[in-house]
Amino acid sequence: MSRAGGDAVDAGDGAGDGVGDGVGAREDAAFGEHRNLLFAVAYRMLGGAADAEDTVQDAWLRWSAVDRSRVADPRAYLVRVTTNLALDRLRSAQARRETYVGPWLPEPMLTSPDVAEDAELSESVSMAMLVVLETLSPLERAVFLLKEVFGFPYAEIAAALDRSETAVRQLGTRARKHVQARRPRFETDRQERREVTERFLEASLGGDLNRLMEALAPDVVLWTDGGGKVRAARRTIHGAAKVARWMVAVTGVPYAGVRPEDMRMRIAEINGVPGLVVDGPDGPIGTISLDVDDHGRVSAIHLVANPDKLRAISENSRLPM
Repeated sequence: MSRAGGDAVDAGDGAGDGVGDGVGAREDAAFGEHRNLLFAVAYRMLGGAADAEDTVQDAWLRWSAVDRSRVADPRAYLVRVTTNLALDRLRSAQARRETYVGPWLPEPMLTSPDVAEDAELSESVSMAMLVVLETLSPLERAVFLLKEVFGFPYAEIAAALDRSETAVRQLGTRARKHVQARRPRFETDRQERREVTERFLEASLGGDLNRLMEALAPDVVLWTDGGGKVRAARRTIHGAAKVARWMVAVTGVPYAGVRPEDMRMRIAEINGVPGLVVDGPDGPIGTISLDVDDHGRVSAIHLVANPDKLRAISENSRLPM
């Protein structure tokens, strides 16, 4: 190993329904104006790019069928539809994840470097935050995201979820306390994160166990998501010594059918922070995202190698924030 958007849905031409070309164009523009927001909501709700894209397409189908004269606020309506569609998907997905082979991690996505300049924005799509959001109930997750990330008032959230404002406030308070108790407690700037990522990369490529351990916090946790399709740990691995041995072992042997000499590792902006993409001859075979503590050491590693979760990375798709 060495260093190194979905298709538009046609709403029809309006023939025979009294809708002229000009109105149709305005309708498309109304949805297109909010499309990135809808994807951003759905991705944070579901933790997957493919599921988020499917949700947005379903929202488009709802939008294309609604009587627009009855929609006073297209943005609020579309967010409401998207959130409820995502809730339905999340409830069914949580049942499937109970039988998932090994740890389940979100689907990684590339982000532009300037996203990292906004600390709150980058944190909201970080692997660490998405993993924490998985521990919330679907409704708690929806309320937390709409309020804390997207800034919707409780009254609008209550209308979107068809709940009382009092109930939504209670959900929001519970979710916020839960997230605050579990989110990473140490903040590092982007430059330090990149330096830590580079040190981790060099130590991993060198196969130096001691040097790798120096880059890790004593209580570091390793999550590996292979989905039962590639070699991965079935449980999280705890402690610098165990994590370092696993990393050294996996970088020295063929992985996902790719020989070590045919692998390349490169630094990329993944989910708002510097991370690593592991490439094989035919494309990415994994991503590595790191959490960093206040001593500049790696406190958590999220390794995604399930090929079903690498589509967005393979297609160089970037997350609209």
